[in-house]
Amino acid sequence: MCGIIGIAGASDVAAALYDGLTVLQHRGQDAAGIATMDGDRLRLHKGNGLVKEVFDEHAMSLLTGRVGIGHCRYPTAGSEGSDEAQPFYVNSPYGIALAHNGNLTNTDALRRMVFEQDKRNINTESDSEVLLNVFAHELQSQGALTPQAAVAAVAGVHRRCTGGYAVVTMVMGLGLVAFRDPHGIRPLVLGKREGAAGTEYAVASESVALDILGFVRVRDVQPGEAVVITPAGELHAEVCAAPHPHATCIFEYVYFARPDSMIENISVHKARMRMGVTLGQKILRLRPDHDIDTVIPIPDTSRDAALEIANVLGVKYREGFIKNRYVGRTFIMPGQGVRKKS
Repeated sequence: MCGIIGIAGASDVAAALYDGLTVLQHRGQDAAGIATMDGDRLRLHKGNGLVKEVFDEHAMSLLTGRVGIGHCRYPTAGSEGSDEAQPFYVNSPYGIALAHNGNLTNTDALRRMVFEQDKRNINTESDSEVLLNVFAHELQSQGALTPQAAVAAVAGVHRRCTGGYAVVTMVMGLGLVAFRDPHGIRPLVLGKREGAAGTEYAVASESVALDILGFVRVRDVQPGEAVVITPAGELHAEVCAAPHPHATCIFEYVYFARPDSMIENISVHKARMRMGVTLGQKILRLRPDHDIDTVIPIPDTSRDAALEIANVLGVKYREGFIKNRYVGRTFIMPGQGVRKKS
């Protein structure tokens, strides 16, 4: 689980990317990074730590440009080192930066293929770097730098990669290219903002990042879809993968996502409430003579469900566990020892 965001704006986007990442911080607290497109230069800053720890005033002042992407990392594949902080960057073709949320299931086979057939070297254990090089090779194979070429490159990624992935890339000379795996396992939402300087677009892991930045949620990026957004605010979108069963990760609703997010047009808060109602009804069905006195949530995510369970059972809801507010989310901490200590 990671948080990703990309913006094609009418003015510098670094500050907006920073704000968006802080709202997505619950999706990853190991590392953070921002890359921007400043004319023919790519600006990049990343490192280990929370968003507020990685970026200071000086670092932000160097991230000029009206197009950019951001990432906050929860390490599920690879190591916890700063060399695997994202966005990743490759200089050929054109210059591409990538931010990825998800996991590939054929990483080892792809790594060999990228080296032996594509003649590209992977320098980390991260599946995100593998994905970047697959996309770069597919784009280079098109022999053009157009939205249509980018869509064709994403189609090549879908053919070669398996697993769950939501991706936003920044291609120098083209703009943003965002895409989602054919099953729609990982979330990705598209937003739009109209201003005096023109139309601006954003993509993000969750709608809350769009809300705080004043973007209107347009829709979810469709499974297998490629979305290309140029610096001029032109949007090209096309589904470029064969139909697959739609299988959004249920853990987004159970734990990952913020309760005020909308995923696949479903309120995460309401989904958790309905889970609580369903569980409460199951308890009544299986144990009509239950001796439950109180329902106590494990903070914070389970509160919505626990309150509804208590309502259905007709028992008290109470707070029994107090979370230390000065540590991050314990589930996404790197290692059980750290989780217990927190």
